[in-house]
Amino acid sequence: MHKVVFHIDEVGKWSHTVGNIKNLVNYGNQQGEDYQITVLVNGDGIMGYLTDEGHKAVKKCGKEFVRFHACANAMKSHGVEAKDLPDNVEIVPAGVADLIALQEQGYAYVKP
Repeated sequence: MHKVVFHIDEVGKWSHTVGNIKNLVNYGNQQGEDYQITVLVNGDGIMGYLTDEGHKAVKKCGKEFVRFHACANAMKSHGVEAKDLPDNVEIVPAGVADLIALQEQGYAYVKP
């Protein structure tokens, strides 16, 4: 099982990240490889959860067993509330600390 965390901190990186995830999942399916994927969103990227693209990404990629995290600090600084997020998004206290913890758990770090 391969573990990877994708880090989004800019709204404009959402579509690139979703494309990377689709390619990775397709590659894994072709090669018989399993990937455990987490998407950590912080900074200005948090606003992507409020867009149609963000909602669709969580809905579609979530079916591929992708976990989505939202930084509580970024939410607070951008006026985003939990009710604004798509279903199944986990709020983490601090995005940077989440990235560190995931890497300590063996997740490879990808920054599209």
